[in-house]
Amino acid sequence: MSVLLVEDDSSIALVITAALEAEGFGVTHCDSIAGRDRLLAANRYQALVTDVMLTDGDGIETIGTVRELAPAMPIIILSAQNTLDTAVRASDTGAFEYFPKPFDIDELARTVRQAVGAAQARGDGEEEAPVAGLPLVGRSAAMQAVYRMITRVLRNDLTVLVLGESGTGKELVAEAIHQLGHRKGGPFVAVNTAAIPADLIESELFGHEKGAFTGAVARHIGKFEQANGGTLFLDEIGDMPMQAQTRLLRALQSGSVRRVGGREEVRVDVRIVAATNRDLEPMIAAGTFREDLFYRLNVVPIRLPALRERSDDIPALARHFLQLAAAEGLPRHQLTEDAGQLLSRQPWRGNVRELRNFIYRLALLSREEIIDAAVVSPQLARVERPESEPAGLDAAVAHWLADNHPAPGQVYDTALAAFERPLFVLALRETGGNQLRAAQLLGLNRNTLRKRLHDLAIDPGDLSKA
Repeated sequence: MSVLLVEDDSSIALVITAALEAEGFGVTHCDSIAGRDRLLAANRYQALVTDVMLTDGDGIETIGTVRELAPAMPIIILSAQNTLDTAVRASDTGAFEYFPKPFDIDELARTVRQAVGAAQARGDGEEEAPVAGLPLVGRSAAMQAVYRMITRVLRNDLTVLVLGESGTGKELVAEAIHQLGHRKGGPFVAVNTAAIPADLIESELFGHEKGAFTGAVARHIGKFEQANGGTLFLDEIGDMPMQAQTRLLRALQSGSVRRVGGREEVRVDVRIVAATNRDLEPMIAAGTFREDLFYRLNVVPIRLPALRERSDDIPALARHFLQLAAAEGLPRHQLTEDAGQLLSRQPWRGNVRELRNFIYRLALLSREEIIDAAVVSPQLARVERPESEPAGLDAAVAHWLADNHPAPGQVYDTALAAFERPLFVLALRETGGNQLRAAQLLGLNRNTLRKRLHDLAIDPGDLSKA
């Protein structure tokens, strides 16, 4: 079995050659596109391993020639240009696998063997998927894992569960999957399930018929039907009430929805991407999240790293946000190397969202075109607060509104539900789960408390005195 290796770095080529030969492959090496095409025209190879940036051009852009010369030959692409753009371009060629540098040489060798085995069983062929409007930024190893997972779900409709802290950019992953996948011609509908009052969430997701409840003066088409033919992004899925979880599971299993107050089953064709900043497995154990729904959603998990886990990306992100700020009418600025390094050393507890807001504030307030560390430091000092200093309820409400963006007309109900949940949990823990004593502590009627606990999917039996 013979492999063609196209790599213009001789030291890397030697290491790859040794690893492939240890797997029993014969390796032919060249360092250019022209050399690759000459060898392919004259010989037959079981696999191609190629870098992207070669001495005479782009290895991805010229894959079409490879396909003409060897249609069924699997291709493994290597690249030091570690961006989502490169990962998607590699995937769009129908490549068997993409390896960002540096990579595990043993994993590469195993992948070549797998590719050869797959090619012997069947031929390859992939539809095209143009690349445009890529929303994610970063070349860190942590983001490379995200890019590779994204490319693997672009040509199928597997359900994706995006996991990560608040502010890491989970919706951007959902947008990338939609924009770059085969459903890009359909709608992308995003819904924050935590921002919808419990008594309205079924109507929002599944729609309702006229007269279904007080205030239902006309038929309403829900998010599932709005997303038909496209992608439905269910954000903060861990905060969905239990009753709505049951109906969501049924919709996912059957591929159809029934509007509230309706009798007709409406078929829907949607790709589901869900996201949460919560750890769902303890919630399953506590009975606040359905285990069967978890497994239905967690087909392809994609974990987004916190910004502190990808600090190398912070200067690039900061410059990206400066460009976005300028495009939105703010003054244009340039970030110096020392300023980027200073930003990289910050904790950014609010993750990418906090960094973005800080950079926009810098763009607005900085008078000089060049932003260096001396400009950044005073602004950082203004936002830093000693750990012992309480934030205050006003600040907490402001941060919550900034992070959750409740829909107009639903701000009060959504904020009230978000405030009640931790308050009720604390009261129940204080009273050992006793609802009567908790109601007395809170100054509420017991029936009122019981109804709100049901609406918020809080199980008193799971809460004991701290």
